[in-house]
Amino acid sequence: MSEIEQTGATRLALVTGASRGLGAALAEGLAAQGYHVLAVARTVGALEELDDRIRAAGGQATLAPMDVTEPEAMKQMTQAIAGRWGGLDLWAHCAVHAAPMSPAPHIEGRDWSKSMLVNVEVARGLIAMLEPLLRQRRGTALFFDDARGGQKFFGAYGASKAAQIALARSWQAETVQTGPRVLIDSPAPMPTAVRARFHPGEDRGALAPCRDEAARILSLL
Repeated sequence: MSEIEQTGATRLALVTGASRGLGAALAEGLAAQGYHVLAVARTVGALEELDDRIRAAGGQATLAPMDVTEPEAMKQMTQAIAGRWGGLDLWAHCAVHAAPMSPAPHIEGRDWSKSMLVNVEVARGLIAMLEPLLRQRRGTALFFDDARGGQKFFGAYGASKAAQIALARSWQAETVQTGPRVLIDSPAPMPTAVRARFHPGEDRGALAPCRDEAARILSLL
């Protein structure tokens, strides 16, 4: 992570899965609102392009090219947040794994395992690591419900995202009095890479632009 001057006035937003789609749009929107954005994703080039857009618009970002499935990397990130910023104002969790569409009896074991790892276990681990930092600043955690539960051929994605949202809803209920605030939103269909895998050939012009959805979601804050 790059060094930046730590000030008490800095509002910090962590976006996991920030390199493209809704994550990138949220990162840009948050930077425009004055947050310093900590952008986490595996794709270095896409993160650098995001950083260029944020800085061109007058915002600030710190890039963290790491794999959210590596617990040690996430632990180091959490320690860095605590050491440099002292707390976390917002966490938007956009990192997902979209397994290929498949009838339930034919879901590949490795696709199922990766779906559960990225979409469930990573969320559980990050909740545990980040809750103290969010409480420190009475922060907010954002999750996105697009589980498509019960739709044909969405078994791996639907089951794993439904589990993530069930976990988030439990956390939401548990923290009503103590914080942090947990928000769960159901975004409109957007022209993302994930959706393109599920709906090849779809008229993407009819979908909601990611920036519009990001603006709507940030208005909830």
